[in-house]
Amino acid sequence: MESKGTNGFERYCLEHVALPEANLSDIDTSMSFFGKRFTVPFLIEALTGGAPESERINRNLARAAENLGIGMALGSQRAMLENPDLGYTYQVRDVAPSIFLLGNIGASSLSLVNVEGIKRLVKAIGADGLAIHLNPAQELCQPEGDTDWSHILERIEGICRNTEFPVIVKETGCGISGSVAQKLVSVGVDCIDVAGKGGTSMMKVEYFRGSEGAKLFFDWGIQTAECLRQCKQAVTVPLIASGGMRTGLDCAKALAMSASLVGFALPVLRAAVRSEKKVVEEIERLQWELRRTMLLLGAKNIDELKQTKVIRMSETVNTTNVIQS
Repeated sequence: MESKGTNGFERYCLEHVALPEANLSDIDTSMSFFGKRFTVPFLIEALTGGAPESERINRNLARAAENLGIGMALGSQRAMLENPDLGYTYQVRDVAPSIFLLGNIGASSLSLVNVEGIKRLVKAIGADGLAIHLNPAQELCQPEGDTDWSHILERIEGICRNTEFPVIVKETGCGISGSVAQKLVSVGVDCIDVAGKGGTSMMKVEYFRGSEGAKLFFDWGIQTAECLRQCKQAVTVPLIASGGMRTGLDCAKALAMSASLVGFALPVLRAAVRSEKKVVEEIERLQWELRRTMLLLGAKNIDELKQTKVIRMSETVNTTNVIQS
């Protein structure tokens, strides 16, 4: 159930290079992220866990990630926290031994577990780091949702200061602003996943689960491109662009606007329900589009892509503003 709005990248364009001086077959999309090598800067976003069907989906995603050399985040481990017997639905290391893998817990669940418990959750699945997700709008729309969002920053700081693995904080489709990113980085967060508006709408999901109040917030949030713009200006930690990323062109724009990785949720979930092969095909399509976009920019690798001139289209017709060169 997708947001009716866009991710905002249509407001930006990349400067075309008519003389690229590059060979498509030589374009290199590989890079490193927290010490792990990626063949392409893509991350499969946190999707599922804790239900029997989750095991098959997660293993399809993990096998594809291993095959492709990209990263993956698992779904919320709250179910595993409450019932350790569900831990098997998150176990993917045996089929994906080398990928960058993230565990996941909701910020509103941090009151239920101490730092040592968090460490055990991460260790139990062999993860390289932890994603903490912020989802106040979704929780507000759930009859059983958590509505006490006080002391969250303090709890996040406790985890950051007392663990050695990377801690990434993400939204779930409403976006992270520059000012929020600053607060998170000030307490030790290592990376921000903006997860902006333009993709899956969790409020629509809750509406179809029976929450009439969710309808009020169908259009709530900050578009992904705007989140990225704000966060780039506010913090210097790595940024992940997610939220409605559907094409390799949008991926190129996000990377040129300083994202370290691009994250995908709904497209790969749809594929993973079917098979590992379908996940591979979806990611390969996106990489195919990204590499061709890079040729048109004269960018032979990701570092050169990040030097591309990004132009923001003004609301006034026929005017532009160069935001990066």
